[in-house]
Amino acid sequence: MALDWLKTRFNEIKGEVNSEIVKFRNRTMMEGVVAGCAMIAHADGVVSPEEKQKMAGFMQQSEALNVFKMDDVIKTFTSFAEKFEFDHQIGQAEALRSIAKLKGKNAESRLLVRVCCMIGAADGNFDQNERASTVMICRELGLDPAEFDL
Repeated sequence: MALDWLKTRFNEIKGEVNSEIVKFRNRTMMEGVVAGCAMIAHADGVVSPEEKQKMAGFMQQSEALNVFKMDDVIKTFTSFAEKFEFDHQIGQAEALRSIAKLKGKNAESRLLVRVCCMIGAADGNFDQNERASTVMICRELGLDPAEFDL
């Protein structure tokens, strides 16, 4: 039952994201989205090479994210990932700094959180660490986590 709800919610969010992200095609948005993805990917403290490849593949395959040049997305994700790997708190601070650039831009901020929810749920398990990171992102953006069922 919970898995069916998660799949349905994932598909709903994906549809919303696909239709909206094209509106915000700019470097700040891309960096914010990638920072959020890196934060969610590193929520458990470690991202394996396979997870990095899966994340890059997802971004390339996603209609919502393929509007950005893949080289830029990979470079940006790698930059955030290296910071997380050096020190989780430094990585988190840097990711939140990029995410914060969208604060006050309500549509963009909400879209970023929906992308993070989609990334967190992509494996069928939006775990506690991923949810906690997404809540932190909501707070950085001045958004109510309850709006996103967090």
